[in-house]
Amino acid sequence: MKVPVSCFLSSDDIRERFARAMSTMYQAEVPQYGTLLELVERVNRETLEADSALAERLAAHGELERLDAERHGAIRVGTAQELAMLRRLFAVMGMVPVGYYDLSAAGVPVHATAFRPIDEAALARNPFRIFTSLLRLELIESQALRERAAAILARRDIFTEGCRESISLHEAQGGLDEEQAERFIAEALETFRWHRDATVDLETYEALHAEHRLIADVVCFRGPHINHLTPRTLNIDEAQRRMPDAGMNSKAVIEGPPRRACPILLRQTSFKALEEGIRFAGKRQGTHTARFGEIEQRGMALTARGRELYDRLLGDARRRTAGLDNEAHQRVLEEVFADFPDDETVLRREGLAFFHYRLTDAGAAADRLDGADLETLIAQGLVEAVPLTYEDFLPVSAAGIFQSNLGGGQNEAYAGNANREAFEQALGTPVADELALYAERERISRESVLEAMSAE
Repeated sequence: MKVPVSCFLSSDDIRERFARAMSTMYQAEVPQYGTLLELVERVNRETLEADSALAERLAAHGELERLDAERHGAIRVGTAQELAMLRRLFAVMGMVPVGYYDLSAAGVPVHATAFRPIDEAALARNPFRIFTSLLRLELIESQALRERAAAILARRDIFTEGCRESISLHEAQGGLDEEQAERFIAEALETFRWHRDATVDLETYEALHAEHRLIADVVCFRGPHINHLTPRTLNIDEAQRRMPDAGMNSKAVIEGPPRRACPILLRQTSFKALEEGIRFAGKRQGTHTARFGEIEQRGMALTARGRELYDRLLGDARRRTAGLDNEAHQRVLEEVFADFPDDETVLRREGLAFFHYRLTDAGAAADRLDGADLETLIAQGLVEAVPLTYEDFLPVSAAGIFQSNLGGGQNEAYAGNANREAFEQALGTPVADELALYAERERISRESVLEAMSAE
């Protein structure tokens, strides 16, 4: 019997339920993740209590509702077929691949995209995103090891039969009803669950581990187990400071830009990966480290010009920060990034960041001003410019998190091997251009307020 369209849950509903279910599962698997959530909640509450202006601004812009939602997770898959099926899985939840990330540039043998919602309303409802990496076996120098890894991956299926059926049903019907959506969530969750039984013997694990720890993590298990979930904090420096007192072994430095009056892009830190007991084929016992707890602080999205300046300054800073502790690292970053404007008006006028334009209460009540330009309307208090939140990731920061939680290993032989065309071929579709998405959101908002102010 055909299900009426009116009975379908929205993709936003399904995504919200899935994110909640994944958080519950991960908290049961990694209890320290629950401690991390409690720490972030306290830091956020105290930050808002101490800064009423920030609290009012977040409330006015709809950011408080987003703050407590799970922000992102990360997985690593081994084959093009797995990646393509994940694309179909995430489409059920209104998540599409955005951006291409080449982590080989930092000595990690993967490239990646981020599955996330792109619609303004969907982002406001629940901006859950999954950073998804594809292993690049072609970068393994040893042909024998490469072939062994490929053969192991070819034998596994990371999706349940029920998950495949639910995805096909969604595609055939154009949606899922309540019962079908709940089955999809339960079945899809199995792909991301931790399995302590390895699919290989100890010798194979050690050979892949010696090549790169990440390769062993991807190849040697039944599925891509979610390796972290990341809540959003309003003060990552304070969260980092408190992590040791909460029993967490935090990574050495906070990744990304320095602390600023006008936060930009993304800052990240984590507690280091846990050493977990596993059973190898042949009943031998051992340990594996892969899953950790991450925190992020999101700032405004930068234009191509802003990203070019950010990347140049970050490159300068990285040459000066090797081996420094977090306090010294942050001091160097602040010195170098003094050349990056830290004022919203300057950032907007110099075209360094993206903004959303909307009428103020005064603008909504004002007489129409045909032909008025945007700067005049802003100066008169009729229009306000709100920075667009950065919804994506930074390859250097992602690589830094990976390396910190994989023992710091990297292989410079992997570097310089970006291959977006091959990634998109494996994915089965082009990835969306994140800068184009921000530019379109800004353009629509600008035209909307100008049209509203000139309407009769």
